[in-house]
Amino acid sequence: MLFSSDRHAKFEVWNDANGDLVNLFRCVKYHREELQKEIRYYFNSREMFCDIRKRLECPGFTDIQRAAMFYVLVKISFGADARSYGCSDRAVSTESFDRIEKRFEHVNIENKDFEALIKQYDRPDALFYCDPPYHTTEKYYSEKFSEADHYRLNGVLTALKGRFILSYNDDDFVRELYKNFNILSVSRQNNLSTGQFREVIIKNY
Repeated sequence: MLFSSDRHAKFEVWNDANGDLVNLFRCVKYHREELQKEIRYYFNSREMFCDIRKRLECPGFTDIQRAAMFYVLVKISFGADARSYGCSDRAVSTESFDRIEKRFEHVNIENKDFEALIKQYDRPDALFYCDPPYHTTEKYYSEKFSEADHYRLNGVLTALKGRFILSYNDDDFVRELYKNFNILSVSRQNNLSTGQFREVIIKNY
């Protein structure tokens, strides 16, 4: 969503629960050249993939070192899941870093719990786009998100002063939880298999 436009508003905030992803984007924003130099020493192989997974479980690395390892891990994994090797011979490219650095130039990068972040930035003229873990697929995400968190997110958005756009998988739980809001049915190509994936876009306006 952020990269769909050069700028959506005068003041923008990007937030994610994944600390490694947040660290990667911060390093691209503030230390792009150093990060690119670090990444050039990595190559695409199963051994490298397994080695990086083990390293990322250990402390003691600099932010740039961790960002490089995380980026390579995602790029050479299957479906960018960072859990299984992708069995591809493609080189690890950093060509997109210039564009990412420029896009984040005036964006505040956060790594906060969604409730704390929304309450901090909520105001009548604010617009929040939320992309939580899809219901019943939480185990596939690196960060924990419980059934209670789905209800907690609903409570925060219900009390919102501003506007929100929320993307979810299309299931009965989600439709019942957000039945008091505008729900639009959509579908997209499933990136990991054939066929379409049903989703909903939910709004409070």
